[in-house]
Amino acid sequence: MNDAIDQVMAVMDAAFEPAFGEAWNRKQVLDVLALPGTYLLLAGTHGGEPADGAEVVGFALSRAVLGEEELLLLAVHPKHRGRGLGTVLLERFVAAARAHGSARLFLEMRDGNSAETLYRRQGFTSIGLRRHYYRRGAAGPFDAITFALDC
Repeated sequence: MNDAIDQVMAVMDAAFEPAFGEAWNRKQVLDVLALPGTYLLLAGTHGGEPADGAEVVGFALSRAVLGEEELLLLAVHPKHRGRGLGTVLLERFVAAARAHGSARLFLEMRDGNSAETLYRRQGFTSIGLRRHYYRRGAAGPFDAITFALDC
């Protein structure tokens, strides 16, 4: 598991712009993975689960509670973007959440994040706004947009 976390942290460090302060640290990732109903999907160079020892180029981290599941983090390493890996990873998250029995999915993103197009294409719709939610980093504050998808 440590090797997977090392690779997740490498993707996170590359994928999240430090100015926004959105990346999690290793302790935060390990702490949430210790909670029941938490899932980590890893993506190899084709978006599917990487073979043993293969490079991890993306990941999705989620948590399911009482028939609902929240996408906590989704990231693709910048050198692998533009190939549809984010779409494959998001589709895998939705399918896995349905398999877990989740009836409604949620995610939250910083206003202005280019991933909004990806989420909307998958069928997520905006259901709320949190003003000045993202305050860390040099570029803040930014609003957070909450999205939902009924399964």
